Amino acid sequence: MKRIKNASPKAVLIVFVIGTLCLAGCAGVMSKGAPETVNCNAKISWEIVKEAKLTQFDCAIGTHGGQTSLIFNVGIENTTETPLRYRINIFLEDMDRASGHLVPRKGKPPVLEPGKSASVKIPFIGTEQESKKILVVVKTISID
Repeated sequence: MKRIKNASPKAVLIVFVIGTLCLAGCAGVMSKGAPETVNCNAKISWEIVKEAKLTQFDCAIGTHGGQTSLIFNVGIENTTETPLRYRINIFLEDMDRASGHLVPRKGKPPVLEPGKSASVKIPFIGTEQESKKILVVVKTISID
């Protein structure tokens, strides 16, 4: 490992403390919002907005469109007092693949009413094995 010339011990300590705080903050965000039961054998990181609650998260190998696919079934509940639309993204980090879904997909307006739940199927077509490292991101989106 290369040493930085003329770096004072205070500067090194400050950089170390800031880096540690950033990592600790990210770790707290990623674990927040995981559903009570997860039927998927993987290390999963969660980034879920406070306006949503995942009620289901399952993954299995099956067929979709006549092809072998890794299929995720995700249930989401609107925990606010206002109608919202959500974007769910699933990243298979060890396979460099990603997919997503809008919840709800259609509607006039396309929103999930307060206290209501919806389930979506998110397939990774052509994926014949389960991922070992997954990132799940749930955000609210504008319905303009």
